[in-house]
Order: sequence, then structure tokens, then C-alpha cells
Amino acid sequence: MRYLINLVLPFLFIACGYQSSDQIIVVGGGASGVAASVQAARQGVKVTLIENSEWLGGMLSSAGVSAVDGNYNLPSGFFGEFRDSLVVHYGTAEKLKTGWVSNVMFEPSVANQIFKSIVQQEKNIEVLYKTKVVEVKKTSSYYDVTIERDGEVKTIRAKVLIDATELGDVAASLSVPYDLGMESRYVTHEDIAPEKANDIIQDLTYVAILKDYGRDMSMPMPEGYNPDDFACCCVNDLCVNPKEPNRMWAKDKMITYGKLPKDKYMINWPIEGNDYYTNLVEKSEEERAAAIQQAKNFTLKFIYFIQQELGYKNLYLADDEFPTEDHLPLIPYHRESRRIQGKVRFTLNDIVKPYEQENPLYRTCIGVGDYPVDQHHTRYSGWSDLPNLYFHPVPSYGLPMGTLLPNEPDNFIVAEKSISVSNLVNGTTRLQPVVLQIGQAAGTIAAIAVNKHINVSEVSVRDVQSVLLDSKCYLLPYLDVDINHPRFKALQRIGTTGILKGVGKNVHWSNQTWIYADSVLYSQQLDGLNDVYKGLNYTVVADKVISRADAMAIVDKISVVDNRSISDEKKMEVLQVLYKQKDIDYNLPIKRGEFAVLIDSLLDPFQTKPIDIQGQIIRE
Repeated sequence: MRYLINLVLPFLFIACGYQSSDQIIVVGGGASGVAASVQAARQGVKVTLIENSEWLGGMLSSAGVSAVDGNYNLPSGFFGEFRDSLVVHYGTAEKLKTGWVSNVMFEPSVANQIFKSIVQQEKNIEVLYKTKVVEVKKTSSYYDVTIERDGEVKTIRAKVLIDATELGDVAASLSVPYDLGMESRYVTHEDIAPEKANDIIQDLTYVAILKDYGRDMSMPMPEGYNPDDFACCCVNDLCVNPKEPNRMWAKDKMITYGKLPKDKYMINWPIEGNDYYTNLVEKSEEERAAAIQQAKNFTLKFIYFIQQELGYKNLYLADDEFPTEDHLPLIPYHRESRRIQGKVRFTLNDIVKPYEQENPLYRTCIGVGDYPVDQHHTRYSGWSDLPNLYFHPVPSYGLPMGTLLPNEPDNFIVAEKSISVSNLVNGTTRLQPVVLQIGQAAGTIAAIAVNKHINVSEVSVRDVQSVLLDSKCYLLPYLDVDINHPRFKALQRIGTTGILKGVGKNVHWSNQTWIYADSVLYSQQLDGLNDVYKGLNYTVVADKVISRADAMAIVDKISVVDNRSISDEKKMEVLQVLYKQKDIDYNLPIKRGEFAVLIDSLLDPFQTKPIDIQGQIIRE
């Protein structure tokens, strides 16, 4: 059990040593672990949450990365709930805009408090801190997890196990196949992937939270300090040969990049700052500890540079953030981990051209992201030979459900950053809002399996998506129909059938997808009808505007082909609700959003055309 190190698990024991097996165990109390636990608990399932420290929230709290990247206009599900909680804590959304790297900045300790408060409100969650997982065994029907806490070793049991660890350690202990590093372009068919595979992962960062003490807080020079390591972190007299000359900022911009409320500063600086290359994934517990200490020391050297070379002697490690002796975060910020080989692998091609792939994975989406591909490699010795992945533009995207599910074993779900995506895609799915949604989807899948007394492999994609929609989650990232729009669910459902297709694009720094709900519908935009309804033989007429009468004729034809009976009364009821009037002018053009509501209400292809994990329609 080399990989199961420092993992904590809450539990209840009964006399035989096992708790009720009709429950879920979540290993890891980070961003996805908390989200998974809360979602499953709200679906009425008992959850045992795992955390190896005294904090909850992972990278958002314990690692100190208290600046949210992306999804500002897509407040999906639990991420939206967390952001709203921050607004309540600080007073207004404007008060979160303290630094320029993000519109959502906060103190890590506040994130921990929020996550703990949310978890404590869920009576179905039991949390144990400071507990180590010793062993995980899969039986024919359950997972037996042996844990150690306060010197006592016991075993607990669950139907479904979720790996929400930072590095995918539970998956490795169960011999789930995984990828590590960059795949070859000949494997993933991504044009910007390297020709040859390698085992290089992204730099990690031991973040520091500094506080303005208003006086000289100069620290002793750390052992091995060399100012050349950080000379080109910003524009200053020491910088002679910057690695990235096009990314040079003034020193005040570097400091205020991560400015937090209450005169604190997050130091997570990627430009010759405190990024640090080490691959911890397959190291032993002792090797990991040694490498982490080196990363800590590197950050301390950067703080000394900031004080002595840049003149910020009033800034030093905040003494009121982390419950650690050195005032550094509890864990490093891991940007990359193992990536399991799941039921599907999500690649850059699925993001850029979702409607042109062999498998229509967009139909299976359970969360959304809009951040570019952002990878950190400049602390790796051969970084200049790697693909240039500095904010590689992509459209916004939906994340497929199959990325969370390994082929074996069943009733095992992977979350956090260990999902089945390519190395390139990990550069965007690793961001906090997406990871929170990954956790929420994992909890949803697990809870459905427990509640229905079925295996995870039998859980319907549409059932998962329905629960997520009811939980105010996006499936697809439409910017023009937000979560409070009355037609939100209908457009999400029809979008995941492919009958109407969104348009993704990159605009400067923004990655977008639009469904154009208020635009007039054209015949050529309905080419997806024939994919959903075999035998319909809908004829696309270029540049033909679809009228309301045309739309009703399409509904009638589908009902015949699909052997469905729709009464005239039902049609009229839907139309009158849609247009809020009794007399309908059928000659007027129909808008895309109106057509979605019409199809959703009268034909319900979302439920009547079930799909498999690859997005293929299951035909009778």
C-alpha cells in the first residue's frame, strides 16, 4: 500500500468492526471531496468523508490558492454556492476583487470556515480528521477501508468509494491504469501535443500568504539562497535574461497579482517565482516529504528575495492563516496528478470540435469550464523544448461523465485532478470551479447508485444530469441563458441531445459558448434531428427561416416516426405558455430558444432517447 499515505477518513463503527455498508466513502477532503460529500448527503445518502488534516477545501484553503480561476459567468452548482458564501462573508462581490488575477479573492482560512460550515449542516456526513488510510480492499460487493486514527486501526465498509485525493493514490492502490505526463500526439490526436510521450508533469507551488505588518519583518537568509533563481520574476535591475521576456511585469503588479482582503498577499507567482518542479506522484511517503520540504524552502527563498531585493520588508508570512508552525499552507498546490484511463478520455479535440468527434461526448456532460489550457513548466530543466501551453485558447466546454469512471473496478469513482483527460486538457480541468463540479457530479453518481441499489456502471447519464440540473448546475456552458433563466433547463436538455448546437469561440482572453436562444431558427441548424430520430429524413433547406407553423409540422412528423401521440390540447397548452397568449401567429419565425422549449415539452428527447457513456443513443 505504498500510495495510501496520510489519508484521513471519518467513520462510525459497529460491534463487528464495520459500519453500515449502504453508504459512500470519500477519501480526501479537498475541493472535490467536499463537493461530492455534500451532494450525496443532500440526496439522502450517508457519507464518510476523508481528510488527512484539520482543514477542508484542499487547494482553495489548505494549499492557499485563494483566487478562483474561470467560470465567473458560469456559477455552476456547488461552485456558485461557495462563491455566494464568500460574498456573504465579505459583504459584496466587489470586495472579492482585491487582486488582478481573479475576480474572486479570499483568505484561505475563510474558505476552510465556509466548507466546514456547509458540511456541518448536512446530518448525513460524518467527518474524521487526522486519519490515515492503511489499506483498501475490493470485495464482491463492497469496499473495505482499513484506517488508523489515534493509534487505533479499524476497518469500515461502503458500497461506493470516491477517490478525491490530490494525487490519485486510492486509484493507484486499486491498480487502476493511469497516465502520467504528456501523451504523444499520435495517441490523443491533439495537434499541439508533443510527438513523443514523456513523464513530465506541471510544476507544483508551495504558496505563501504574506501580510503587511507595517514594519520591517526581514527574515534570515535561507540556506542556499541565490538571487539568480528569481531575478526575472519581475522588472528589476537584477534581471538580465528572462525566460519569458513577453511576460515581464513591474514589481508592484507582481505583488498585487494575488492581493487578498485584509492587506494579505497570495504568492503563487508563475514567472520565475515560487513554482517548483518535482514529480511526487510515484514517490514513497518519505520521498514525498523530502521533496515537499525542498519546495517549501524554495518559497522561503522567494520571500527573502521579495523582502531584500524588491524592498517589501513589511511583508512576511501571515501568522493568522494556517495552523502550522512555519505559517506556510498545509499542503502544496498540485496542478497535476495521475490521470486514470477511464471509460472515455476527454481530449482537446472534444473541446474544440465537440460535434465532429466519433463519440458525441457533449451529450454526457456533467460540468462546465471556460479557462484556457494553462500549464506551468518553466521550473523544469528542459522547459523550452516542451509545447508552448501558456493560455492556449479554447472554447468553453462541458466535461463528460465518463471521465470520472474507470473501467474497473465498479462502484469506484475518481475526482479532483485524476480524471480521464489528456495532459493538455488537464491544463483547464484542474481549475477550482471545474474540480468542485467534478466532485458534485461524483457525489451525484454515487448517491444514485446507492439509492437505486444498482452499481455505478448501471447509473443512467440522464439521471445524473437531471439531478445536477435540479441542483442548479450547468451541463453545457451557454452564456446567453444563465442558471436563473426560465428556459435554462430546457436549453440544457436539448443542447445535450444535439438537436440544437452551441457555438464555441475564443474572444481575446475569454472562452465562450453561445446557444443564441433569441436568434431566429434556420433549417440548416436542425441537422441534428436526423441523428436523434432515425427515419425522420428531415431535409435541410439552406437559409430557410423556420416559422412556428414549420416547427409544429416538425413536431408532428417526429411524433409519427417516433410512435408518439400528442394531443392538440397539449400542443396548444405548450404554445400558450410559451408565447403567453391564446392567439398564436403561426407565420412568425420561431426562435432557437422557443424551439428548444417546444421540443423539450412535447417530445422530451432528453429522457425518451437515452444515451450510453459514450454519448451514443441507445436504440431499442
